[in-house]
Amino acid sequence: MDAIDLLERHHRELEQRFSDMKTASSVTAAQFSAAADLLATHITIEEQHFYPAVRAHRTEDILLESLEEHLSIKRVLADLVSLDAANETFGAKIHVLAEQLEHHHKEEEENLFPKVRKLLSDGEREALGQEMQARMRALQQEEPRKLVLDQTDAAAPLT
Repeated sequence: MDAIDLLERHHRELEQRFSDMKTASSVTAAQFSAAADLLATHITIEEQHFYPAVRAHRTEDILLESLEEHLSIKRVLADLVSLDAANETFGAKIHVLAEQLEHHHKEEEENLFPKVRKLLSDGEREALGQEMQARMRALQQEEPRKLVLDQTDAAAPLT
């Protein structure tokens, strides 16, 4: 699968899951864990595979902003991972996270992805997508949401 298509598919799924939780009267631990694992997996494949692959193509400014947005998202996600879903602030934090995700996805899709579509060939995006899917499968064997707990001090480096 094309790397950008994969990320856009994740964007829609994440937006739907967090929007549903934002408007729900209650959220189960299983619902939150599934959405949080998908979000942590998505952030990981972007930071470890997609961003490094497109950095060499003069996208540094957009990528640095994206990494800062990831840091903000990770901080809210880490708060949520540490909270019980019954906590009075859980719903408010879900709401903030959903809004941050929508903003971040819009920025990537309007500013970064069009540049990457022009800079990487179809074959390069396909190969990158396969690499990202392999990493996703490995992450899904764990609880990726817990990875963010140690990733809230500073933005990930752009390597």
